[in-house]
Formats: sequence, C-alpha cells, structure tokens
Amino acid sequence: MLIGDVARRSGVSARMLRHYDSLGLVRPTGRSGAGYREYSDEDIRLIFQVESLRSLGLSLRDVRRALDDPGFTPSDLVDDLIQRTRQRIADELDLLARLRRIGAAEPTDWEDVLQVVALLQALGSPSAGRRQRAALSSVDGAPVPVEALVEAALNETDPNVAGALRWALAQSGEGGLALLADGLRSPQAEVRERAVQTIAEIPHDAATDVLRDALASPDVVVRRYAALALGARRVADAVPTLIDMVVEETKDAEAADVLGVLATDPAQADRIATRLVDCLAQGILAPPARRRLTEALADIPGSTAARALAGLSQDDDRAVALTATSILTLRDEAGKLRDGAGKLRDGAGKLRDGTGERRHGAGPGTMPNGPLA
Repeated sequence: MLIGDVARRSGVSARMLRHYDSLGLVRPTGRSGAGYREYSDEDIRLIFQVESLRSLGLSLRDVRRALDDPGFTPSDLVDDLIQRTRQRIADELDLLARLRRIGAAEPTDWEDVLQVVALLQALGSPSAGRRQRAALSSVDGAPVPVEALVEAALNETDPNVAGALRWALAQSGEGGLALLADGLRSPQAEVRERAVQTIAEIPHDAATDVLRDALASPDVVVRRYAALALGARRVADAVPTLIDMVVEETKDAEAADVLGVLATDPAQADRIATRLVDCLAQGILAPPARRRLTEALADIPGSTAARALAGLSQDDDRAVALTATSILTLRDEAGKLRDGAGKLRDGAGKLRDGTGERRHGAGPGTMPNGPLA
C-alpha cells in the first residue's frame, strides 16, 4: 500500500509517516517500481501501535524503546505517565485558578492585568515580608480577587502575614464569607482555626450569622473562637460556651472578660450570674474550676451576682471563700467611690447654678450697654 493510501486509512499524515521512517520507527518494507514507499499489513499494524502508545502521552523515544526492547516492562512506564499526567493536570488547574482570579478583578486594560498578576505572585512569595506587603497593598492598590485573599489567609502560617490578610479581608466586605464558611468544614484543623479567626474580624451581620452557626461546630477550637467573637458583639448565644471555657481553663480570662461585656445589659447580667451559680453548684467540679467561676462573677453586676458572692464567701473551699470575700470588698469600695463621685457632681451642679444666677442678675458693677461717652 502506498503512503497516500496509508495516510488516508490510518489518519496519520504522509509527513508524519515520512518522519517515522526517518527515525527508523516504522520503515516501509518495500518500494514500488517507481521508488515510492510501500507498506505491508505488518507495517500498518505497527503504525497503529505507535499511534496508540502516543495517545497515552509517550514521546517518540519512549515509543521506540517500548517497541524495540524485548525486556521492556510497561508497568514502570505507565506509572511514570500517571505521575506526569497528574502534574500536568495540577499545573493546568493552577493556571485556570489564576485566570479566574484575574477575571474576577475585572481588569480594564493590560496594566490592570499585570498589577493583579504581580499581587498574586507576591501573595505566593516565599518571603513573609513580601506576602505581608501584598496583603496590605491589596486594599488601596490594584483590586485582588477575594478568592485569592481567602486562599492565602487559610494557608498562611506566619502570624504577621495572617494578621494582614485578615485585616484585608475585613476591609473587603462580605464577599469572602461563603469561602471562609467552607473553610470551617475543612478536614484540616489548622485551616478551620484560620477560617474562624478571619470571620471573627469581619464586622458585618452576615459574619455574625456565620459565627452563630459555628457555635455548633464539632471542632471545639472553632466553637471557642466563635464564642469570644460573638460575646464581644453582645450576642448572648455565646454564654454557655464562654462559661465552659472558664471551667476548662481555656482562654478563661478572655472568656470572663467577654462575659463582663455581655453583662452590661442588666437582663443578661442576671442570666449570666444564674448560669455561673448553677455551674458552681455542680459537685463534680474541681476546686480550681470553682475558683475561676467565682472570679468570673467579679465583673457581673446586679443583685444575683452579689447574693452568690455573699454565699460563696462562706464556702467550705477556703480559696473560693477568700476570692468571694475579696471581690465583695472591691465591689463595696467601688460603690463608695461612685457615691462620692456622685456627690461631687451634685455639688458642682449647684455651684454652676449659683454662678448662673449672678451672671443673669444686674448687680453692682454691671457694665452699661451703650457707648462709654
């Protein structure tokens, strides 16, 4: 069969068949009387074998080795092809992600494109300083797609860079919340922690809703960060988790401070005090935990907390009793100071009222309204 017929039937161009011949990969077994290449049935089968191997991604050199080496084992080559294919797919997906991020920035000209590319490269730099500068410049410089900021924040290990990325996302609005919420469900604990820390710094109602949902997370670290952030936003749903943190001595001082913030609402103050007292009443708590709960009552105003402290001042645990007594003494002194300050304010008010009467009266020495002529 002549080369033109082989090309039509096999789908391999005559030019490629000549290339195979020059490489010694598939040589036609004969020549016509006019000197044209003639391919036998065996040659055509070999051509199909070559094309089949090439379709797997083999180079022509690998194809020749596979066909010529009688000791060739295909399993090693196939394993190598699998690895190369996986790497090629990963590279293509990375390119696709970069293109999507550039498109999300909605560049208006090539200068915008180049600026976004430079920022994306800086966010992926091995230099922590460069990554931090890129995060900070993303707010006022070229727009960086929020997806890129979220990915960087969820994977950043340097605390300074992580703080800059959280700040940048807080300035960007609510656009990254959905991706950050997905981060809360990551199989990696460190990614979940970074996600909740970032959400905690976004000052929007939508972020508060995500944090409320995070209180039900199976990850205790996520629940604790969410509770601290919600408490600072005066969301009472955080109270049970905050009290658990005091009991478990996990960021207990911060949790107690946040309980004090929530207790500035009188209605919440009584509820928080009641929960603390109920927790203290449990007989299974260790003495240090009871002492921490007693200390947490210090910043809770109202009669419920005061009664609880009075009762605890007589507690069988001497450390608890002394703690409660000290808190009561401090509260009493603070009350006296407030009373004294109130009396001073009242006296100053009366003094102002008296001087006002003198200013408005026409007493001796009052200047005339007209000219002094």
